[in-house]
Order: sequence, then structure tokens, then C-alpha cells
Amino acid sequence: MSCVLGCFIPRPSTKMTTTTKNATGEKTNNNSSKDESPLIVSFGEMLIDFVPNVAGVSLADSMGFLKAPGGAPANVAVAIRKLGGRSAFIGKFGEDEFGYMLVDILKKNGVITDGVCFDPNARTALAFVTLRNDGEREFMFYRNPSADMLLKEAELNLGLIQKARIFHYGSISLITEPCRSAHVAAMKAAKQAGLLLSYDPNVRLPLWPSPDAAKEGIKSIWKEADIIKVSDDEVAFLTNEDKTKEEVVRKLWFDGLKLLVVTDGEKGCRYFTKKFKGSVSGFSVKTVDTTGAGDSFVGSILTAISKDASLLEDENKLKNALRFANACGAICTTQKGAIPALPDVATVNDFISKYK
Repeated sequence: MSCVLGCFIPRPSTKMTTTTKNATGEKTNNNSSKDESPLIVSFGEMLIDFVPNVAGVSLADSMGFLKAPGGAPANVAVAIRKLGGRSAFIGKFGEDEFGYMLVDILKKNGVITDGVCFDPNARTALAFVTLRNDGEREFMFYRNPSADMLLKEAELNLGLIQKARIFHYGSISLITEPCRSAHVAAMKAAKQAGLLLSYDPNVRLPLWPSPDAAKEGIKSIWKEADIIKVSDDEVAFLTNEDKTKEEVVRKLWFDGLKLLVVTDGEKGCRYFTKKFKGSVSGFSVKTVDTTGAGDSFVGSILTAISKDASLLEDENKLKNALRFANACGAICTTQKGAIPALPDVATVNDFISKYK
């Protein structure tokens, strides 16, 4: 029997609230309605990443793995909280130890979990992530189907979405039904409520039936977004052209889009709005694991936009926000796993001040 609207089935050990300090040092109740920061709702998957404890070996040759929480939309939600924003997560988990563990992690990080559901008949998704010597990744997923794929439209907490300022999502939740219909319904509710829609395709080709299916699925909701972040490799995939050329990136632009950002790894990022365009340099670090770097970047820029939407119209403000986001992404690559590596404001400021 699946859960009802916005349900959450806590275990006795699950803490319903946590207390942390925000960027100014003030103690806050992370799940409290008294938190006046604008709400950002992140929709999609959360899973367990098993990361080899030694880089540069195949999954078969790895002698051990580090268990790390992952899933791009969930990573973004935690990144927002670590950077002093207010976030909620909507998604579905298996009613199993991994599922309970992941929801505990969300709650301990101050993410609102009123949109979480559990499925007693499906498992929480797993992914084994091979790290090459350069820190880049290859994935092997275990989802057949996993609980996140089974989220239904009737299980959406639409009230939570309607309270938000930004609704963020990826493309993995578009792959199969019923989650695809739930995703589209959530987007529709967000748009009707006047939210900004944020899209990070986060291409994972092994999960799609084919590259063509991935491209079609990703582009099927492309023109609904207000903010889109893509990596340079995703530009190449979506256009089949040179990712470094501006005219190629421009093919991803459409009337109504407010901000398009292309991340270029340690080189930084390129940005495009209706009124201006440019680039912001990145940070060179010793990369250990790139998992979560893009999510840290997205969490940072969404936190900034949620607090000051004028930066979408002010180039200097946008460039400052993007430089901070670049630093977030760089810091995240210096540790294994996504959520454990997400930085807070103090860490980022210290990093930027010391960077040469």
C-alpha cells in the first residue's frame, strides 16, 4: 500500500528537527516555519552512492567502497541549507534502512521533508560510482524499479510547492512513469503559483533507454524553465556540436529564459541572460571526486537568487554570485562523496580569501 499525500513515516529514532547556526551565527530551528528565508523546493531522486576507496580502478577491481548519500536534487537541497538558505525535498524512498537513513540525513541537514514518501514494495536506489584518476566518474545504477521512480501525482505535496519561491528539478525523474507524470504535475503547480523554475538536466545516459531517448526527454520540458544550468559536456550532448562556441550554446536559449549557465569545470562558467552575457573564472584545486560539484554550484546560485532576484538583471551581482558558486563547486571536488563535501558559507569565504 503506497503512501498518501505528502506522507512521511518516521521511525522512533528519526529526529524531526535540528538546530544549527546560520551564516550570521544565529541559532535556527531548521524545520521551523519561523525561518523567514525564501523556500526552495527540490524535486527528484535521492540514493546511496558507493564510491571506491581507491581512484582509478574498475568496480570489479575495487576492494572497498565508501557509502555516501547522493542524488542531484537532494544534493542541491542540502547545499542550499549549508549556505544559509531554506529548502525542502520532494521524493520517494524505499521503506528500508537505506531509505530511512537518507531521510535522516536530510533532516539532520535541516531540509524540510514534508514532501517525502516511503514505498513498502520498492527499494531505495543504489549507484556504484567508479572514480577515474582525474576524479571524473562512471556510474552503475541499481533501479529496477527503485522507489523514486514510483512517485505518483496523487502523492505530491502541492501545498509545499506553493509556499516556495523556486522549484528545482532534474531530468532523471522524467525517464519512467508514474514519476514522469508527477514531475510534470509538480512543474505545472509551481508555474501556476508563480515560482521560478530551475532545471539542471544532470545527464545520466545509463539510466535512459538510449541517448536519443535521453535527448528527447530532457528537451521535452526545456522551455518551461526560467533558470537552466548545464555542463559543457551536456552542451555537446544536446547540440552534437562544439561545446566551446557561443553560437552553439545559443542554440539552447529560448525566449522566456531568464538565465542560462554553462559550467566549464575548473575554468569556471559562462552565463547568458536576455540583456548580457559573459564568463566567470573558476578555481583550480586538487580534484578527488567531482560528485556533487555541479549540485553545490546550483545550490549556491539558487540560494542567492531566492534572496535577491535582482541579480538576474544586475550583471555585477550575478558575476559575484557565480564566483561564489564556482568556489562551492571547486571545494566539493576535494573530498569523496557529494553531501559530505558540500561547503558552508564560512568555508567558501575562507577558500576565496586564501585562493591564489
